[in-house]
Amino acid sequence: MTKSVTVWFDGGCPLCIREISLMKRLDRKGAIDFVDVSGAAPRACPIDRAALLKRFHASENGELLSGAEAFGAMWRAIPLLRPLGLLARNRSVLWLLNFFYDQFLKVRPQIQRWAGK
Repeated sequence: MTKSVTVWFDGGCPLCIREISLMKRLDRKGAIDFVDVSGAAPRACPIDRAALLKRFHASENGELLSGAEAFGAMWRAIPLLRPLGLLARNRSVLWLLNFFYDQFLKVRPQIQRWAGK
């Protein structure tokens, strides 16, 4: 089966590990290729590793996406979350999701420290 969605994640981040673990459990059909970019030589990095670690990235049908668009692609690949992923295609919803994601990124380091404990 060819996977149409690839997700790059920070396997060194306790918060990211928890989220991706949940997504893997929900991805019962194995539609998503999850790639940990925290290692020394991650495979198939489409952009600079540091950029991948700063912001969530996914590829859907070969198109590289970032932020809320990347989350939307991941959600669309998981039947349970597909309605949310389809909603994320709406410009207004996507703008709002990106706004909240950008706010989250500002406090992410502190949340990561809490999640690591």
